[in-house]
Amino acid sequence: MTRFLALTLGVAAAAVAFAAAAEETGTGPYPAVFEEDPTLPAHVVYHPQTLSALKGEKLGLYVFGNGACSRDGTSSKNHLLEIASHGYLAIAPGTIPGPKPADSPEGPRPGGLKAATSPDALSEAIDWALKENARKGSPYYQRLDPKKIAVSGFSCGGLQAIAIAKDPRISTLVVMNSGVFNAGNPIAGLNVDKAMLKDIHGSVLYVLGGPTDIAYANGSDDYARISHIPAAHIDIPVGHGGTYMDPHGGIGAEVVTHWLNWKLRGDKVSGAKFVGEACGYCQDSRLTYVRKNF
Repeated sequence: MTRFLALTLGVAAAAVAFAAAAEETGTGPYPAVFEEDPTLPAHVVYHPQTLSALKGEKLGLYVFGNGACSRDGTSSKNHLLEIASHGYLAIAPGTIPGPKPADSPEGPRPGGLKAATSPDALSEAIDWALKENARKGSPYYQRLDPKKIAVSGFSCGGLQAIAIAKDPRISTLVVMNSGVFNAGNPIAGLNVDKAMLKDIHGSVLYVLGGPTDIAYANGSDDYARISHIPAAHIDIPVGHGGTYMDPHGGIGAEVVTHWLNWKLRGDKVSGAKFVGEACGYCQDSRLTYVRKNF
């Protein structure tokens, strides 16, 4: 009886946790939702639930490659909902799958991985968003600022972001728990090398998980090689898994939101997290932060 009760309570707790996750809408001024849009196959779109609440404020665009280059467009949903709630249209490749085990891997493991999505999927998301911004009858008609585009990604998805970073429409790049391999690329279907780093323009932020992050050496080496644009490197000591599915995307989503607000919107309060005499992240005990070329 005691064992049955414990199992029952465990199932109930899991149900409550799942319901709480389902209710995640971000902490920004525009509660966010996610959906599949029939006009953009094989992608999941995150946006403020009530677009009219923007009252003329233009959406920025944040295109995000999934961990493991997977087809699960919700594998980092708390991160993406948080970004969207601050007035961004966020798009990830893939679909909305059913419930999955809590221990499902979120990022690539060493020793061989085949990408289930391609960098082209990130470019397709940008193409679609700009077309919808210009299409009368679209819910996004004239709601997007074409000059406010960021590309990002987690682990294998971060490599996808680097692969398309030369696109002149992109204003800033965010590479998360990722970096170009120093000794060959073990990911089938994804061709990325260190030479591509010179094609990055605008600015770049690396968000890594500290020395226990399997991408730490690669990402740190990328940062060291980049000398032609403003670059920042933040380490959050949580390892490779990041904080993507923490409540509201955790500190990782906080950092990225401030970066986007600064780099895409020119927000001085967010910018003060990265530069200036006070430099909020320079003295934040939750992370370590370095920067150059600002």
